[in-house]
Amino acid sequence: MDDQGRGGDPRPGVGGRGPDDPRPPGPLPYEGVWRFTAAAVDASVPQARRAVRDLLARQGVPISDDLVHGLLVIVSELVTNAVKHAALLSPTLAVEVAVGAEWVRISVEDSHPYRPTALETDHGRLGGRGLLLVREITLEAGGVCDVEHTASGGKVIWAALPLKPVHLN
Repeated sequence: MDDQGRGGDPRPGVGGRGPDDPRPPGPLPYEGVWRFTAAAVDASVPQARRAVRDLLARQGVPISDDLVHGLLVIVSELVTNAVKHAALLSPTLAVEVAVGAEWVRISVEDSHPYRPTALETDHGRLGGRGLLLVREITLEAGGVCDVEHTASGGKVIWAALPLKPVHLN
């Protein structure tokens, strides 16, 4: 992902500020990209959640408590999926947090080639709702999410949400 957390479009490899953008050139103090790796084990789920929460606070990202809560649920679900479904072929996973002037993107990457899909709700089933939950939280916040293959044959699942709430009429 080469946009380094800047620009108007949170999708990897897309965006940039246009010539009519009124903001001063250069990143804001809280903009940037941070990436860390973890073992694909259950203990990595709360560790990733704490790391993301602490990073957002330390960088002074202007983000509401509700959005932080939604992002932390997304981190938990994406890391849990990597641990439960990819650990056999991907003993490590990577979590990336990219913060732009107007959005924040959370990505989880693993080396497993399987591309998951959000399942429909099956009330008789105990699991399988993680990506559905990620999609719903993302859409409710006015964001976007996707799954993409990596050059190494794995995948990255990401969700990007606007820092300011979207008012739906």
